[in-house]
Amino acid sequence: MVLFASVFPLLCWLLYVMLASLLETVRPSLSMIMSRHRRRWVENAIHRETPLDAILSGNLMSSVSFFASTTVLIILALFAVLGQVSSVVEAVNIIQPESGIGKADVERHLILVLIMFVLAFLAFTLSLRQFNHFCIMLGAADHSQASDPEEIFVITALNTLGARNFNQGIRAYYFALGMVAWFISPLAAIATTALIFGSILYREFFSSARTLVQNLKIRKLDQKS
Repeated sequence: MVLFASVFPLLCWLLYVMLASLLETVRPSLSMIMSRHRRRWVENAIHRETPLDAILSGNLMSSVSFFASTTVLIILALFAVLGQVSSVVEAVNIIQPESGIGKADVERHLILVLIMFVLAFLAFTLSLRQFNHFCIMLGAADHSQASDPEEIFVITALNTLGARNFNQGIRAYYFALGMVAWFISPLAAIATTALIFGSILYREFFSSARTLVQNLKIRKLDQKS
């Protein structure tokens, strides 16, 4: 139970993308719907001669950069905690006096948390790089000519890829709450992770934000017809 509860949040974080992809085949997610609006952004940006799009792109990149920097600090903090495992074991045994969790259990759990945040850091840096490519491609587009559908597709795809990797990194923070709950009890870790998993699925597929954006798309189609 201790080992399963320790690995469970990491597995759920990695498996979420697969499950969400399967659900998207029958019901568009909020991210999928927003990808269509990203295309609208690119189509409009190519015909604009204002700094608006540069400001919007800068805001996206600053958000990703903030989380990437914060993740580095968390990784360094985890290395520091690994040097004080004995103190952590004492604290865990006070919280869970009958659990029998030892030094090896705590070390393994901290390493799993470290792996999660290292992967999150890689996701954030990849997202930052993709948003950077997006900015370059958007700036390189010729505003004086008719828009090239293939160019619009590539620019939109770069923006969407950056957003997906950013979301993957953000979800690491959500599932890290399950990792933290492990120090309270293995059952708390499993329950917290399950609640987080359900909450993220709800936000992506059934939230009010998704409904609003989806209804906007439907209204626009009705107006065109």
